[in-house]
Amino acid sequence: MRPLIACLLVLALAACDSKPQSPPQGGVPAESVGKVDISQRGKAMPAIPFAEPNGAPATLTQFRGKPLMVNLWATWCAPCIAELPALDALAQRAGDRFRLISVSQDLEGAKAVAPFFAQKGFKALTQYSDQQNVLMAAFGTETLPTTIFFDAQGKELWRVYGAMDWNGARASKLIGDATGG
Repeated sequence: MRPLIACLLVLALAACDSKPQSPPQGGVPAESVGKVDISQRGKAMPAIPFAEPNGAPATLTQFRGKPLMVNLWATWCAPCIAELPALDALAQRAGDRFRLISVSQDLEGAKAVAPFFAQKGFKALTQYSDQQNVLMAAFGTETLPTTIFFDAQGKELWRVYGAMDWNGARASKLIGDATGG
């Protein structure tokens, strides 16, 4: 299992553009638009465990009943860091329409994520972590950030590989189409 995790980490590092960019107002640069993929539409969310902030096990399936947006990210990934403030604002605006969770893929888990969240002062994002990168493997992605949107029954609607301006028109249309609003 450890060789698989190491391999996934190397692939994720290669896929994550860690070169710092100068985003406008701390957001995602306009040229950093993620690729939308609907090829997995209808696929059920995996019931694979990751960790809640207190270390207790969590699964995506515990969020069924309301649409769910899942963002996989890491503290060492520049595009991930650039989009997190917009995701935090989106989570605040989501209200009852859908739930947004961010799941860190840092191998140090809460040890890396807790100080990062404290420094950034996020108001709506929760510090979930996946030290073993099992969600990346289950979603078949080697790219960070990756964001997946599920309907209330836990079926995938779309995913975005790479950073997205979650305050922009493209993201608003994707989310509006997914939530009916």
